Amino acid sequence: MSHHLVLGAGGVGRATTGELVTLGHAVTLVSRSGHVTDRPWETTHPDAVQVVAADARDERRLASLARGATSIVNALNPPSYTTWDTDWPPVAAAVLSAAETSGAGLVIIGNLYGYGRVEGPMTEDQPMRPAGHKGQLRARMWADALALHESGRLRATELRSSDYFGPGTTRMTSYLNDVIIDSLLAGRPPFLPLGRRDAPHSWTYVPDVGRLAARVAAGDPRDIGDLAWGRAWHVPTSAPRTFQEAADDVARIAGVRRRRLWVLPRALGTAAGVAVPFMRELRETRHQFERPFILDSTDTERTFGLEPTPWEDALKVTIASRQD
Repeated sequence: MSHHLVLGAGGVGRATTGELVTLGHAVTLVSRSGHVTDRPWETTHPDAVQVVAADARDERRLASLARGATSIVNALNPPSYTTWDTDWPPVAAAVLSAAETSGAGLVIIGNLYGYGRVEGPMTEDQPMRPAGHKGQLRARMWADALALHESGRLRATELRSSDYFGPGTTRMTSYLNDVIIDSLLAGRPPFLPLGRRDAPHSWTYVPDVGRLAARVAAGDPRDIGDLAWGRAWHVPTSAPRTFQEAADDVARIAGVRRRRLWVLPRALGTAAGVAVPFMRELRETRHQFERPFILDSTDTERTFGLEPTPWEDALKVTIASRQD
């Protein structure tokens, strides 16, 4: 049994924690407040997880928590989408310092912003060509970690997902959960603030993120050794579904009325950004919702012997969790 430090008690952090304890490991789970109400692991592994409060910007605190840990899983997310530029840099620096000081492998939970506007499915070997400041920030965070890895100062990897869905997500972190599923279950047509209803889109199931993160953090049983480190991996993700197709699937599975999605006209979204900071921040990611946005996870699936949870099964679990 080894010990792991998981930073962030949102959906991904809790999913990773659950997978690690299922594999027989101990976890220190860090949240800003130290209060985590959703603890599914307690029914089967009540003593395997210690939940603590910590400021992720505090290098000394993180280094102390990481002492003796096999890995640090950075599943943090700033509390506001509009303040990434100020929130992320001190956190990223503190996490890198803790990994270097402790010798723990660093597993970064990333996203696809760094690729920018691409043609065709995204693969891990594509260059970082971000389309805006958020993508630049995420690309720089990975470049900093990779530089330290390549200099031998730490071990790092980044796991990249498309838009999340699944049980346990926190508010405003899942387009599919918060906008589409919840609206349909409430008997309303979903209203998309941007995008196209017919754009093919990849959706990543949160438990699959946790499964891969735990596998990499704890050491893959297929004994792939150092192959897991020093590069990015795409989380196993099912075939893409358009926004309308996803909504139709939800309606069918939930047994509710099918609804045609409504989309805010692009010009109105641009105008709203003048007064609404959140709408302004969405501009750089419009391409993710207006064009095909497809994640290719073939390399990860082949290397780790993992497959995404079947789309229908994942939707059933997610819908049930939103109905509770």
